[in-house]
Amino acid sequence: MRLNILIGGKAGQGINKISEIVSKVMNEYGYFTFNYRDYPSLIRGGHNFNILSISDEHVASYESKLDGVVAMDDKTIELHKKQLKKDGFIITFKGFENLGRNLNVAQSGALMKVLGLNKQVLISEVENQFHNQESNKAAELGFNSQKEKFKLQKLDNKIKKIVGNAGIAQGAINSGLNVYLAYPMTPATGVLHELAGSQEKYGHLVFQAENEIAVVNAGIGASFSGAKTMVGTSGGGFDLMTEGLSLQGMSEIPLVVYLASRPGPATGIPTYQMQGDLDIALRSGHGEFPRVVVCPGDPIEAIEKTNEAFYLSEKFRCLSIVLGDKHLAESEFSFNESPNKPLKVKIKRKVPGEAIVKASSYEHDKHGNTIENAKIARKNGEKRLKRYEKIKKACKKFEMIKIHGNLKSKNLIVGWGSTKGAILDAIKGLDYKFLQVLYAKPVSDEIREELKKAEKIILIENNLTGLMGRIIREKTGISIKNRILKYDARPFTSDELKEEILKI
Repeated sequence: MRLNILIGGKAGQGINKISEIVSKVMNEYGYFTFNYRDYPSLIRGGHNFNILSISDEHVASYESKLDGVVAMDDKTIELHKKQLKKDGFIITFKGFENLGRNLNVAQSGALMKVLGLNKQVLISEVENQFHNQESNKAAELGFNSQKEKFKLQKLDNKIKKIVGNAGIAQGAINSGLNVYLAYPMTPATGVLHELAGSQEKYGHLVFQAENEIAVVNAGIGASFSGAKTMVGTSGGGFDLMTEGLSLQGMSEIPLVVYLASRPGPATGIPTYQMQGDLDIALRSGHGEFPRVVVCPGDPIEAIEKTNEAFYLSEKFRCLSIVLGDKHLAESEFSFNESPNKPLKVKIKRKVPGEAIVKASSYEHDKHGNTIENAKIARKNGEKRLKRYEKIKKACKKFEMIKIHGNLKSKNLIVGWGSTKGAILDAIKGLDYKFLQVLYAKPVSDEIREELKKAEKIILIENNLTGLMGRIIREKTGISIKNRILKYDARPFTSDELKEEILKI
């Protein structure tokens, strides 16, 4: 069983609250949910919508065809009625116009009646969230306005839900985060909010600096003092940080960076989706110095890989970049599993206050003194290369790739990051296995072996040129000819992706 329900209206009407109420009740009933958010770069007005997918088995994407539409305005019906299946339903705002801010509560009730859920469960959830009799009445009014279309029975699943940005934040907290610095930029801002809201609970410091240049330099300064430090931004802000990244490479002060991609170049389409920033994650900053780039595909992996990024950065005094995007950052995923036990991140280097510590942006000798000596410059360059070899060796104890699907299949799909959910949902029932790349730097040696075993290979990426495919070709010599690339600033839908896979 799988349902896809679009909830649409203007920014500020409370669309997200409908998804929140209904998905929470569905999770309590034992159903998996996935919630996709689509919105323009407007604070109020425009057309926003969520697509809430509900399933009795794990789901991590949405489909192009809709089972239902919840419309908070006429424009939602006008724009999306063609996506409805033949037996699809529409819940309008008619009859609820005078409810004001409780319009979304009434429509939550209406949707839950259509799904065949218990009214008392609805009222309990609304009471728990609002503690308001008017909201309770609105929920009951909405519930009584509809006829039951589905009768979803309670399942024996223990479901938890989390958005990707919350996963990044939890991974940082699990690592013993001391300082998080950022300047707000969609879609990375959610981590700033998550960590700001948990400062008292966990004891870390969150600070919003005046711009991204200040963020990265203050981050390096905080780390120099012995704080486990992370900075966050999106593509345009990351561009401003690149000089600071080179400072990290020379000074060898550990630093973790969260880069949440969005469509570019320049301002691009700021609130939408692309995987176009892999190259800048891998290569930004002048000069040559070691770094780690991890690419989680869901919030559980975001927790684990952010923790690994902290561990590697501190152990090898290197730059670690956690690369995500809007689809991962702001979509809400559900699970019945838990992340791995966190790695302990220990600071073993000398820090100010314990000893005299020097760090320099200049090439320097072992005492931290500036040099221009050719022999020492060569020795230091080779030392940085050797450190990267040690990083590659250390990464092998982590999951650098995952293999999903039919493990015996000769048909192989290659993808990374937030494409994971749509690929997994698309290949259900197909003779394919899926190689998910979790480390873009260093690249796993296992990728070459998996490619060699396959007879048919398809590359799937949310960008114009197949950036991960280019990295794989560089590292393995194998060029993947079959490619499904999506670059309209929207994520893959699993049903349309399945059709594209079957064409190949």
